[in-house]
Amino acid sequence: MVLNELGSKINAALRSMSNSNEVDEKVLDDLIKELCAALLESDVNVKLVQTLRQNIKSQVKLSEVGSGVNKKKLIQKTVMDELSRLVDPGVEAYQPVKGKSNIIMFVGLQGSGKTTTCTKLAYHYQRKGWKTALVCADTFRAGAFDQLKQNATKAKIPYYGSYTEADPVQIALEGVNKFKQDKFEIIIVDTSGRHKQEAELFEEMLQIFSAVKPNNVIFVMDGSIGQAADSQARAFKSVVDIGSVIITKMDGHAKGGGAISAVAATQSPIIFIGTGMGDLSGLMETVQDLKLEQSSGDLLKKLHKGEFSIRDMHNQFQNIMKLGPISKVMGMLPGMSPDMVKMMDGEGGTKHIKKMMTIFDSMTDEELDSEGRIFFEQPTRLKRVAQGAGHTQTDVLMILDQYKQFSGMIKQMGGSNGMLANLGMTPDAMKNGMNPLQMRRAQQNMRNMVQNNPMLRNMGMGGGLEGMMEQMSGMMGGGGGGLQDMMKNMMGSMGGAGGMQDMMKNMMGSMGGGGGGMPDLSNLQNMMKSFGGMGSGTPPGSPSTSNTQRRR
Repeated sequence: MVLNELGSKINAALRSMSNSNEVDEKVLDDLIKELCAALLESDVNVKLVQTLRQNIKSQVKLSEVGSGVNKKKLIQKTVMDELSRLVDPGVEAYQPVKGKSNIIMFVGLQGSGKTTTCTKLAYHYQRKGWKTALVCADTFRAGAFDQLKQNATKAKIPYYGSYTEADPVQIALEGVNKFKQDKFEIIIVDTSGRHKQEAELFEEMLQIFSAVKPNNVIFVMDGSIGQAADSQARAFKSVVDIGSVIITKMDGHAKGGGAISAVAATQSPIIFIGTGMGDLSGLMETVQDLKLEQSSGDLLKKLHKGEFSIRDMHNQFQNIMKLGPISKVMGMLPGMSPDMVKMMDGEGGTKHIKKMMTIFDSMTDEELDSEGRIFFEQPTRLKRVAQGAGHTQTDVLMILDQYKQFSGMIKQMGGSNGMLANLGMTPDAMKNGMNPLQMRRAQQNMRNMVQNNPMLRNMGMGGGLEGMMEQMSGMMGGGGGGLQDMMKNMMGSMGGAGGMQDMMKNMMGSMGGGGGGMPDLSNLQNMMKSFGGMGSGTPPGSPSTSNTQRRR
C-alpha cells in the first residue's frame, strides 16, 4: 500500500531514537525533523505537519521530566498519540439501522471513482444481508448512468436513473422515494463530480442534499491528488455535512498523504480505502490457456482421500511456475503492494521455488511417489538428492519438512473421518460447487465440529460460519464456473489488500523466505524422529555442485 513507505520512515525514526544512549533535546529535535520530513514527502498538508511539530514540542519538555520517568516511552507515546490524531478525528462513522431506509449520498471530485465505489459499497452491504439500491443523480457526465447501470446489473443490485430527465435533484428525489416505498434499507445516491471552483455544481449538490436529506454523506477522494486534498475537502465540508471519507486509487504510486489531510479537513473518519482491481482477468486467461483446470480432477479425489505425495506437491509448484514469475502473478492480484511484489522475486518467492523444483527433479519416481519416510529409512538417498540438486542435505530436509506440513494438513482434511467428509464435501461438490441443501448440511456439520472441538473454538471459527461456508463453496468452484470463478471468489474472500498480503507473507515465511533467512532448523531433528529414521544425529550438510540425471 502507498502508505507503507510513510509507516516505514516513521518506524525508522522512532527506532533511531530508541537506540540512542541518552535522550536529550538534540535527539528529540532529530526525531521530529525526520517525522516532519516523512510526512511532507508523503504530501501531508504543511499546516498539519507544523501543528504536529508544535504539539510534540509542547507536550515533551525534557528539562521538566523527572529522573524516574522513561523519556523514550514518553516520547514514543506522545508521537503516536499525535499521529493517531491526524487520522482519527474521534468521530464515530455512521452505522445504518436495520429495518429503516438509510440514505447515503456520495460527493467528490471528477474522476475520483465515485460511481464504482457506490456499487462496491452497495455490494458490501448486500453481502451482509441488507436490501440495497442505487440512484444515479449524475446528469453532468456523459455515460454516468450507463456505467452505474452496468455495475449494478453485474452485482444484481436494483438501480434508478433517467436518460431524459436533466434535473439531478428531481432524479434523486424520485429514486429515493421509490426505493423508500419498496422498503429498501440502504439507498445510495451517486452525484456529479465537482470541485470548489464550480459554484453552480456546488449549489446543485446542496439542492440534492436538501431534497433527499441523507443520513450520511460520503466524500470520495482520489488518493493521488496530494496537497490539493486539504482545500478541496474543506470546500465540500463547508457546503454539506460530510460524515465519512473513502480514499480511492491507493494501489497506484501516489504518496497517499492526501488521505490524512482529508480526514483532518473534514473531521470525518475513513471508512474504506480503494485498492484497485489488479488484473484478475489477465491471470484467469493465463490459467485457462495453460489448461490447469484439467489436471485438478485427480488431485481433488486424492485430497478427499487424504492422500498427498511428494509428486503432488511437485506438480502443484510446477503449475505455479507455468504462470510465470511470481512477482508478475502477484502484480495481477488486487491490493498487493510494490514491496510485496518485489519480495516475490527474491529469496522468498521465485528463487525458493526454483530451489524446490531442482531438489524434486533430483528424486527418483519411487521417492516422488512416497510420503518422505523412505529418505529416513535409507539416509543415503538424502545425500544423493542433495548432490544431484547442487544443494545441502539441510536444504533437502527443509523441503521435506515443508512437504510434511502440507501433507499433515491434507490428511486432517481428507479420509473417511476428515474435515471434508464431515462437511459433506465430495470431490464433485469440491469441483462443481455445492447446491443449497449441501450448503445447509455443511454449515450444520461445521457448527457441530466447532462445538465439539475446543481447538477450533480457540481458533475463532465459531463466528461467521455461513459466510465462511459460502466462501469455501465459491473457492471450490461454486456455480459451475470451475477454476475461473474459484479465483474470483478466492480473492474476494481474502479480504482485499491486507488479507492477501498477510497470507502471502505467512506462506513465504513458512517456505523459508520473505524474512531474509531460512526456516528455523531446531525442529528438523524432531521431524526426522517423527519420520522414524535417523534418530538424533545431524545430517552432514556439505554442499556439492555436481549434478546427476533423475533416476527411474
